[in-house]
Amino acid sequence: MEDGAQHLGHCMVDMKELSASPEGLTAAGVILTAELPRVEFSLACNDLVASGRDRKPSALVEVSVVDPHKQHLVSHACTEIVEANKDPLFLTGVTFPSEYPASQETQVKLTVYDAKDKSHESSSFLGTASFSIGDLLRAKDEQLTLSLRSSDGGCTAGTVVVSRLKMGEMEEVDVDHITTDIPSQKCPLVCESASHAVDRDNNPLTGPVFKNPVCKVYRFQTVDTKWMLVREQMEECTLSFTVPTQLLSLYIQEDMSRVQDLRELGELSPHWDNLRKEVMTRYGETISSYQETLAELDKVTGQSFKPSCCKAQKSLEFIPINLHTQRMRVTCPRKTDACYDIVTVGAPAAHIQGFKCGGLQRLLSRYEAEKKSFSTAYQCIYYSPEHTAKAQEVLSTMSLLQPLITGLADQVLRAAQERSSAGLRDALKGLSDKTEQFVHTLKDELVKSALLALHAARPGYVSKNQRPAAVQGGQHQGRVHQASEQNQNPVQELPGHSPATLVAENTVLCNNVEGSQTTTGGESGTFTLKHQGSIPHHKEYDEEEWDRVWASVAKCLNCVIAMVDKFLEDDNSKQEPAPEQQQPQQQQQLADVITSHSPGHWREQLYPPVTRLKECVTEVVETAKKAMTFVLLQEAACSIPQGFLLQQRRDVVFSQALAALACGFVMKLYAGVQDKGFLRQLHLVGVVAQFESLLSTYSEEIGMLEDMEIGISDLQRVVFKITEAKTEDLSDLQPLVCGRRDHFTVEVPLPRLFFQSLPEEMKEGKPLRVFPVLFNVGINEQQTIAERFGDISLQERINQKNFEILEAYYKTLSEKAPLECLPCFQTQADIKELLETLGQNVVTKKRKNVEILWIAGAICRRLNGIRFTSCKSAKDRTSMSVTLEQCALLRDEHQLSKDYFIRALDCMRRDGCRIENVQKNIGGRKYAFNMLQLMVFPKSYRPPDGTYGKVDS
Repeated sequence: MEDGAQHLGHCMVDMKELSASPEGLTAAGVILTAELPRVEFSLACNDLVASGRDRKPSALVEVSVVDPHKQHLVSHACTEIVEANKDPLFLTGVTFPSEYPASQETQVKLTVYDAKDKSHESSSFLGTASFSIGDLLRAKDEQLTLSLRSSDGGCTAGTVVVSRLKMGEMEEVDVDHITTDIPSQKCPLVCESASHAVDRDNNPLTGPVFKNPVCKVYRFQTVDTKWMLVREQMEECTLSFTVPTQLLSLYIQEDMSRVQDLRELGELSPHWDNLRKEVMTRYGETISSYQETLAELDKVTGQSFKPSCCKAQKSLEFIPINLHTQRMRVTCPRKTDACYDIVTVGAPAAHIQGFKCGGLQRLLSRYEAEKKSFSTAYQCIYYSPEHTAKAQEVLSTMSLLQPLITGLADQVLRAAQERSSAGLRDALKGLSDKTEQFVHTLKDELVKSALLALHAARPGYVSKNQRPAAVQGGQHQGRVHQASEQNQNPVQELPGHSPATLVAENTVLCNNVEGSQTTTGGESGTFTLKHQGSIPHHKEYDEEEWDRVWASVAKCLNCVIAMVDKFLEDDNSKQEPAPEQQQPQQQQQLADVITSHSPGHWREQLYPPVTRLKECVTEVVETAKKAMTFVLLQEAACSIPQGFLLQQRRDVVFSQALAALACGFVMKLYAGVQDKGFLRQLHLVGVVAQFESLLSTYSEEIGMLEDMEIGISDLQRVVFKITEAKTEDLSDLQPLVCGRRDHFTVEVPLPRLFFQSLPEEMKEGKPLRVFPVLFNVGINEQQTIAERFGDISLQERINQKNFEILEAYYKTLSEKAPLECLPCFQTQADIKELLETLGQNVVTKKRKNVEILWIAGAICRRLNGIRFTSCKSAKDRTSMSVTLEQCALLRDEHQLSKDYFIRALDCMRRDGCRIENVQKNIGGRKYAFNMLQLMVFPKSYRPPDGTYGKVDS
């Protein structure tokens, strides 16, 4: 400061304590249990004079706090630069959140500088002032008048006026005073917080899942010259690590179980035994790899997100990239607060394995096409993906139903012991339902044919039947060859027909081989192995035996039902008064019946048939389990090594996708736990999870999109269940994952108070479905190349397919749930009309048609869905999309002034949560764009000048 005696004017500090109650806070129809930061303030100066009298100052204010322990200044925040203005109103504010260790004695120091350039690197000192928070809170009219002083402290350099405001008292600030003629200062109020807007001590639905929040606050003008307060809040999610670690444990457990099942298949002929050993070796390698990864993840402590710069880190390949939640809360005068949530995550993809040969969608298609030749080379039976999936489904269903049937059978016996008619009736109904479901599962033709295949693979089978089997095989070769000329896949041509065709013939050929090689006579022999036709009937194997085995389960159940019905009928007869005219002989007969079924006798008579039922179920499970394991052995054997590598890739991608989905579901549930309409929709139909992707369809990113498509589609195998937390401890609110690859369940615990308010269906554990949909529109320079010289058919197919899923969901929702469950919006656009518009855009040939994303996002919000946005790292393009969507919501739903739309957009991109996300990922505050790239970006996706550059992403 060149002139220490110069009067610099005064600096005004506006303070506001935000202490809104969570009651009444709605998020587009959703109740939110949250509180706001405790104290926020903004800064303004009047009559400042620059060090040089011939120019106006370009002022900024640095805010520091005195550390009470070390007694030195700690930089807390800094305003933006207001250029060439002696009366600057700083639009960047400062927050002291509820978690900040501040008290009434906390000292705040304001230092005013005259900046020479935008980089803040060259500036001169103008003046300083200090105050305590307690002084402000005790001041009359909640205002303080202080003095600005020069560096030597001896000269009074003006005054500082500190004013405190509370939430809801939206001040009528002069618009002309805010608006400057400097383009870089067209930003409304921004308040920065290093913490969350939620009081974690009082809210049980935050700490265990969401952490390390960042809060930014803005104030924008509406079309009626009022002011709205907008708060962005970004958080990390602990599920980034907890879900993948749980999945890895389940993968290991499932593969170890598969190895054990293979061991329990019993003795096999040399060919099949060699295949089994090779498959078990591959499973062992996968298990070992997953165990190493799990051990590495167990070493990670205190980290709850994976930065984009760690994409190529092997130990973190199962962790989603840069997973964050973001919530925008809007407070308008005389209107109810509204909140809008979104989850941002890097595209689920196997970056470690690379994309040289494409992603999962392309690799799986190629793999299925080549698998028949693999089956020929390895002398095993070809099963289609549908039959393999069916085998996994049968195994999963049996493992689920057997303990349920056993438990219900024991309940029947307990009810009989207690002679409880109602309890017996209820237990029998449950037992009957589960047993009938069990029997229905096992009636599939695949089980029957697989048993024959397994029988044919036993040692000694060939020696007894080698000659006649070979003759039958030769007779059948012509039929198979003829079929192959008509259709290259005759097995799949027959709906419902088992693929285990010509099992015996093929097994005969395989069992003739000492090892894993087979010599076949002529071209027709090759076709015999490649295209199986029908199962031969060998007298040594009674195919009807399996029918008798599973049918015995139904017979045992019928026996139990008949006996229980008799007990209940007799019990009712006992309770009915005997008619006066009833003959003594009839009365004596009734008494004999009643006596024969005295207490305890019910259980004694039920015990044998119930025990036999459980034994039959166990016998059936053991038999069917071996058959289905043999099917999966064929699948694994004919896919070595490609199939195992693809499964690992799929596991990686699914892990990332499920972590993101679980994060979004929990966030949605927490926000809507008191919204009866949403909860009704959730248990009647389910919820849409709409993934927006900005990946290009060129170079490596097309491989990422192919991975992402399969990963998102696989989420259809996931259901959610709400459980009651075991204790009030926050650690017991961590979601749990259970199941196996063909079906996973995510259990989300809620505290007792919240759990008891849920609908009965949800409290009883009804599975809650999620409908994942993916829409992709590339926007960068690589997409320009793809549209002009490449291929965008993948993007077109994805959008069309997922539009149909979204349309089907809305139809189901309309039929099963009242549309009153859905949230209300200011722009009452009909969902049907939006769907029609989306359908038209999906089929329209238009370059970088981002309207597809806008409309899909709008439909998702109107359907109470969960919104996700992704690009390669969820850092740059994702930031442009999220900020654009937020400003569009402010414009469409909260009447943001059109003069403030671009200002709001630039402000969020320059100083909001998304630039903080960039900082967290790469350690710098620059989006990874260059000028050439941005020239081909849609205009609304371009960042403000000075916020982008060449950086490592």
